[in-house]
Amino acid sequence: MTRRLLSLASVLATIICLVYVANPAPCVNADAAAPPATRSFEFTYQVHFPPTENPAGPVRLWLPLPQPDGYQDVSALHIDSPAAYSQGRDSEYKNRFAMFKPTAKQYATGFDVTVRFTATRREHIVALDGSPKNASSAGPLLHRYLEADKLVPLDGTIAELAKEHTAGDTTQIEKARHIYEYVVSTMRYDKTGEGWGRGDAIWACTSKRGNCTDFHSLFIGMMRSSGIPARFEIGFPLPEGKTEGDIAGYHCWAEFYLNGVGWVPVDASEAWKNPAKHDYFFGAHDVNRIFFTYGRDIHLSSDQKGDPLNYFIYPYAEINGQPVKNLQTHFSFRDVAATQRATTN
Repeated sequence: MTRRLLSLASVLATIICLVYVANPAPCVNADAAAPPATRSFEFTYQVHFPPTENPAGPVRLWLPLPQPDGYQDVSALHIDSPAAYSQGRDSEYKNRFAMFKPTAKQYATGFDVTVRFTATRREHIVALDGSPKNASSAGPLLHRYLEADKLVPLDGTIAELAKEHTAGDTTQIEKARHIYEYVVSTMRYDKTGEGWGRGDAIWACTSKRGNCTDFHSLFIGMMRSSGIPARFEIGFPLPEGKTEGDIAGYHCWAEFYLNGVGWVPVDASEAWKNPAKHDYFFGAHDVNRIFFTYGRDIHLSSDQKGDPLNYFIYPYAEINGQPVKNLQTHFSFRDVAATQRATTN
């Protein structure tokens, strides 16, 4: 009897094994299930306003402030300065800023401002496989992101380039990909000489070089010329592989609006610098950045008497409506653990 039971058990085990082999359990994709990467850090933005004697009119100083964008949380923001200040937003893009009104004694001796905050940046990845998505909101400025900027015209050379490199394309994503490929393959990241860094799209397509501002001005101009909304975003880079240190200067990138998908991240200059991530940066922004402001040709507030700002990431000051040129800045960061960040909220 025992021997018969053992034989039956053996037969059943064999059948189960055969069924499993024929119909294996579905494989779990660890990458698909994994949450997006995050990076938490403390950021410090410092400005020194130099001594100014007997100004002929009012003295004003504006600093950009970081803002959440769906992939970034900002907390524990502190502003330290002897000068009185107020917070506001520009009327077009709604970028946040702090505006300082120093007293006569403060601007005569010079004064300092320190902005410190904690942020968590999440990786922004958009799947571009053609399947339906829950599209992110376009926001109220979609029409603005189809218009020209002062240094990003949408006619002439820019329009001709866009038409040439999207010829035969029938979808937005085809046009966007071909424009991206043109910019990355044609431009060269090169900050020698003069002319770079202004985000002059005509200069960029003629010189075929520049920094992130030039790469993305050309990309945005060609996208808008093709009828696809695209926007300029600027902040600072966070060094990969370092947990703290100084930051030399800004970094900027772009997004374009794809019907049925929403805003799609692009970083053409990082793709040029890191060919291994060429495909990644068409549809993704990594965590090694902090976002501050949108847009170009920015008029901050009614107190600003000078021309609109080409972009807004560094401090801007006026004396009697004239821009101040010799502001001193220092930027730094320090990574923090999630537990440390929780204690600052």
